[in-house]
Amino acid sequence: METNKPQNEPSKFDVYKPSKPKKQPKDPINFKKYWKLILGLSLALIVLLTLFANVYVVKENEYRVVRQFGEVVDIKEDPGLHVKIPFIQSLTTLPKYQMIYDVSEAEINTKDKKRIIIDNYAVWEVVNPRELISNAATIVNAESRMEEFIYSVIRTELGQLDYDEIINDENSSRGSLNDNVTAKVNELLEKDRYGIRVTDVRMKRTDLPAENEQSVYTRMISERDSTAQDYLSQGDAKKREIEAQADREAQEVIATARKEAALIQAEGESEAAKIYNESFSKDPEFYQLYRSLQSYTKTIGEDTVIILPSDSPYARVLTGIME
Repeated sequence: METNKPQNEPSKFDVYKPSKPKKQPKDPINFKKYWKLILGLSLALIVLLTLFANVYVVKENEYRVVRQFGEVVDIKEDPGLHVKIPFIQSLTTLPKYQMIYDVSEAEINTKDKKRIIIDNYAVWEVVNPRELISNAATIVNAESRMEEFIYSVIRTELGQLDYDEIINDENSSRGSLNDNVTAKVNELLEKDRYGIRVTDVRMKRTDLPAENEQSVYTRMISERDSTAQDYLSQGDAKKREIEAQADREAQEVIATARKEAALIQAEGESEAAKIYNESFSKDPEFYQLYRSLQSYTKTIGEDTVIILPSDSPYARVLTGIME
């Protein structure tokens, strides 16, 4: 029978653990002794944060506009670090690099009262930020005014050209159109002091209204056919000219050759007659016989019938009786 041991009685298997000494409570930190240091550090931190928040960087490709209560007081153009007055001054940025603006398509009338659709783009830049802000206020407004000027100038320039001069590359007279448009647009922008400058205006596409395309294509085909026919006619004329020249030269060569041949033949016949005369003069009887034989070859043929007396000299020669 087991006996119950008291719970607080130590067992032989219990591990002895020494008791830890109790911690003594520390004295509380007296912040009143350090309030000046804390205040000084706080003020220094606030000053540094305020300073860093109002330091700004001007990059090479931008203008930084400093405004004070909404008014422009300074414009920074040179790259570097600058400081603005906290809580009073604010910053805005304007681009300093060249930008591309896609001008809206527009329909214009040519000199001969025909319609054409043009599509342009412009390369431009800000050259005077103060004038831009004063007269255009924003980049969007400046682009809008630039587009109006471009459309106006192009409409005037193309309005002085006929429809065929614009669409026909061979007869086109718009070689300096882009330069003229650029120069005149800049004159208008400088006159109104918008602070921007157009570097280049280019016509990237020239289209026809849908109702005019087929008629223009038909006309272009007709013009090309007419041009091809002109080329063929010129070729035929040149061919006939070359052939006539060749025939003329051939006739001249043949005539010269015949003349020279006749001269040579005449000289040969003369020389032959001379030789004949010298030969026949040595034996007149032989010459008489030779001439008779020549006459026989000309008068007697295969179907020739000759009736001669038997005692005639001709018959005696034919029969071989020479006595």
